[in-house]
Amino acid sequence: MLAKGVTLRGLEVFEALAHSGSVAQAARTTGLSQPAVSQQMKNLEAALGTALVDHARRPMQLTPAGRSFLARTETVLGQLRLAQSELTVMDLAHLSTLNLGMIDDFDTDLTPRLATILGESLSRCRFKLISAPSHEISAALRDKRLHVAVAASTGEVVDHVAEYPLVCDPFILVTPRGFSGGAEAAMGQLPLLRYDRDQMIGRQIEAQLTRLRLDCPGRFEIGSHLALMTLVARGMGWALTTPLGYMRAVRIHGEIEAHPLPFAPFSRTISLFASPDWTDQVPRDIAATMRRLVSELVIAPALVQLPWLKDQLRLLAA
Repeated sequence: MLAKGVTLRGLEVFEALAHSGSVAQAARTTGLSQPAVSQQMKNLEAALGTALVDHARRPMQLTPAGRSFLARTETVLGQLRLAQSELTVMDLAHLSTLNLGMIDDFDTDLTPRLATILGESLSRCRFKLISAPSHEISAALRDKRLHVAVAASTGEVVDHVAEYPLVCDPFILVTPRGFSGGAEAAMGQLPLLRYDRDQMIGRQIEAQLTRLRLDCPGRFEIGSHLALMTLVARGMGWALTTPLGYMRAVRIHGEIEAHPLPFAPFSRTISLFASPDWTDQVPRDIAATMRRLVSELVIAPALVQLPWLKDQLRLLAA
């Protein structure tokens, strides 16, 4: 049994306040008034018998008890939100076929979860799902081998293809863990480990380096996120990637270290694309489910590890 006074709304308010440090921002996030936010926190702390937030500081800071309780709160709320997304019934029963392409950044957790949700909604449908880099997914959509696709956006308007932005994925710099001098020292002392320049992410990185007139010598081009991060872990060089790529390498996070860019920031957009012969509601339903899954399975755990990405790694409006 939960202690009397511990409510779901109180946990949501605490999570919002912990992330923002501001009653005003927590009120905007939760849709409550500022007095209601303050009362929810008062009720929660009274129910738990301990202070979760140092109310005297601005922005507010978590107490040691608050930091411990936040980790549990995020886990509980994350599971509830995932359960809610899985119970969302999409109107897909009328479909006879669905060919879906997914960017391989989501292979670890999100793609299997989405496949399960779609599989339960597509009771009479022939369902095909492929996972590949963005440039291959985009080519398959142009060739009409896919009906719906999730991939990095080029920013170009493609005739007869509808785009639904999902997430802003900022670029970060990754070095071997503990490298003396941090990101800028690594750039000066180690070679750049590049993505394969045939890939969309590789081309975007090269274009940004050219715009900034940064000459970064390097002799490796790697087509795999995990292989690239493994080379960084072995001290072979540094790399530019995004939080989506970094989070796929969770098993070697103890050997690599992520840093904010020491030069002008840039990012990529991950979007859902739909071919012209699809009704508007089907891709919108899939995009809405994708946003919920990305929020809980990608953004939330990434911000726990890399809190400096707050306001950069974010969902995009529908």
